[in-house]
Amino acid sequence: MADAADFQGTSASPARRWLRRTGALLAGAPLLAGLLQLPGATPADAAGQESPQVASGAGSVAVAVDSLTPSAPTEGDTVTVSGTVTNNGKQAVTDAHVDLRVGPRVETRSSIDTLARKSDDVQGLLGEEVSGKYTEKFPKLTPGVAEPFSISVPVDELDLGGDGVYQLGVTLSGETSAQPWDRLLGIQRTFLPWQPEEAGTKTRTTFLWPLVSTSHMAAETGSNEQQTPVFRDEELAEEISPGGRLEQMVSLGKGLGVTWVVDPDLLASVDAMTRSYEVRAADGTTVPGRNQELAKKWLTELQQAVAGKEVVALPFGDPDLASLAHNGTNVTGSLSHLKEATDVVDDTVETILHVKPNTDFAWPAEGAVDPSIVKVATSAGADKVIARGDSLQDNLSYTPSAARPIGGGTTAVVADARMSTPFQGDLTKASASTLAVQRFLAQSLTLGLQTGKQRSVVVAPQRMPSVGQAQAMAEALAALEGGNWSEAQDLADAAKAKPDPAANTKVPPASVYPRDLRKQELPRAAFEQIARTQGKLDKFKVILTIQSRVVTPFGRAMNREMSTSWRGRGVAAVGYRDDIESYLDGIIDGVKLIQKTETKLSGRSATIPVTVQNNLVQGVEHLELRLTSKNPTRLKIGDASYEEQPVAVNGGHSQSVKFTTSANANGRAEVVAQLYTEDGRPYGDPVTFDVRVTEVTPTVMLVIGGGFLLLVLAGFRMYTQRKRAAAREAAGPEETAGEPQEPAGSPHDPHTAGDRLTEESAAGSRAGAPEQPSDPAPDTAAESADPSGTGERVDR
Repeated sequence: MADAADFQGTSASPARRWLRRTGALLAGAPLLAGLLQLPGATPADAAGQESPQVASGAGSVAVAVDSLTPSAPTEGDTVTVSGTVTNNGKQAVTDAHVDLRVGPRVETRSSIDTLARKSDDVQGLLGEEVSGKYTEKFPKLTPGVAEPFSISVPVDELDLGGDGVYQLGVTLSGETSAQPWDRLLGIQRTFLPWQPEEAGTKTRTTFLWPLVSTSHMAAETGSNEQQTPVFRDEELAEEISPGGRLEQMVSLGKGLGVTWVVDPDLLASVDAMTRSYEVRAADGTTVPGRNQELAKKWLTELQQAVAGKEVVALPFGDPDLASLAHNGTNVTGSLSHLKEATDVVDDTVETILHVKPNTDFAWPAEGAVDPSIVKVATSAGADKVIARGDSLQDNLSYTPSAARPIGGGTTAVVADARMSTPFQGDLTKASASTLAVQRFLAQSLTLGLQTGKQRSVVVAPQRMPSVGQAQAMAEALAALEGGNWSEAQDLADAAKAKPDPAANTKVPPASVYPRDLRKQELPRAAFEQIARTQGKLDKFKVILTIQSRVVTPFGRAMNREMSTSWRGRGVAAVGYRDDIESYLDGIIDGVKLIQKTETKLSGRSATIPVTVQNNLVQGVEHLELRLTSKNPTRLKIGDASYEEQPVAVNGGHSQSVKFTTSANANGRAEVVAQLYTEDGRPYGDPVTFDVRVTEVTPTVMLVIGGGFLLLVLAGFRMYTQRKRAAAREAAGPEETAGEPQEPAGSPHDPHTAGDRLTEESAAGSRAGAPEQPSDPAPDTAAESADPSGTGERVDR
């Protein structure tokens, strides 16, 4: 974008500055002539030691600029530059001194980038040294020791000319024993924006302030009525704790003119932490979460920070639009997840933050777009896409406004790449942060001076800035707001700004999409696994009496599976998806058939019970249990080969379902029990068991009947014999004298040994009672009145 700058209307340098520079050149001429007459190599050089000529690249002394205040000075200010110098050579540096040098005005935005890349190159353009007392001297710099410095100089002494960005160099010069003359040993270049008066036309700047995190919740919840959420770790608590990344984003962004860009998943996760929650420990157990007050404090501070400010909400979980466009659109159901992630935004954000969010914007990873990404981005209702200038490039000598139509009623809001990227990388060191701030301000002012027309510019930093990056962003933005060339603007207003007719409106083809970004995308296998999990959920939810207890947490978990935060974390993404699917499988298995062993049937018909177990906390219904005989010629279920019965089981209970069977032949028959949903889809694993049929045949019945008849006849004969014997005893011996007597114990003797024992025992038990000849003698022994021994059967 805009490599050349147009500085129409800028003022010329004052005559005093021209005279001083001319004098410096004249004074340096004799010295230059003397240097040209020096021999080609000194003894030290010949010995392989340091060369008197300045080597290319960084010098032997590192110069770090830790602070530059004010970042954008105006008339009457005093500029203070502080930092350290470190001797990285092997020899001590003597007679060292730190000086400030002001270079010429930087004319183009691309020149700023070039100077930033070579900020410590001692062979580059040095600029004019600020003479006088504005220096700091060091008698000796010991190798490896960092020495601090601080130089303050009135801005008037810098001899700055017209409005623009000037190169400011901090140099370290000195001598070594091998080269005992004063020479440049180290430099650090930075930029000094100079706009002392209010600009006639200010640049309208939109700065996106993202509140995005990784996924900290899965789908697991407690079995209680409140469904206590289970967090995968306590990393979110660390981020919102004092000094944490998200705590810094809120505290630093409060009071700045930014557009807050939030992921509803982050808000929902912190909101869940304000109540009872559990945390999954490393050993697989859960422990109570203890950061409720911390979560409440962070949300309260965020609510205060966004009050009256523009809040742009991403779809729930911040889905990766590029991955979805390139690898997911051909997988059934993938786009429906994006729509669901968009549909829940309003309720989530407005309920928690008490502000109405703007849901018109889609933000692909790093603003890289192609036609398929734009199509996916707008499929869920967004009509504006946040792109970036290095993706939607312009071939102009200036930077156009951010908004531009790209067809189909869609507006691309193109973020400025040169202002969006300075805050990347490691900014934990103060020197790196200071350079990033000054580079950002330099790009902003140079952009504003390109034309006399007002333009709207958007800054889109990385999604999850570190603490150091966030602090640098806040410092730069505060300096920008305190400057005289820019004013804050909401993202919605930037999107409505009049497009520049010369700006590029053609979305680049997929063939030029950055390779490094494509390598980080979620693969097709990820979307296939998400679709498989969704299919299992669809089959499961139809049997539930309270579907929301399962559908909602799993739906949000699948939104998180598509998150942009998984870029560069492929192994962690696979583990997260596997955990979600495994957890769902475990819940589905909570409703199942109990295994059965072999069942025996004796007779032509019988009932077979099959038990359905429900280990869920809620009831299940709309299930059919089908029992099928694999050998219906031997064993029928009902009137056919199978029978179905409806099943409804309360939570935490089991239910036995009985099926009527009929046997036609003896032997084994395989039977299969299977649960089905009402639409005929199998649910869970089948249970297979054998039924052993032992049918009672007519021959066996005849044998049993004959034996029973013989027992009846034998009993009747014994009864008649005893009656006759009793009659003879009553008639006396005289009546039986003439009758033939059978030998004792013969088969015809009515008083056998067993009968006599029985009669004697009976007579003893009835001692003293009048004998009744007509009463039959008892056929069992008298029961004992003594207590039963161990193992003895007692009649009840």
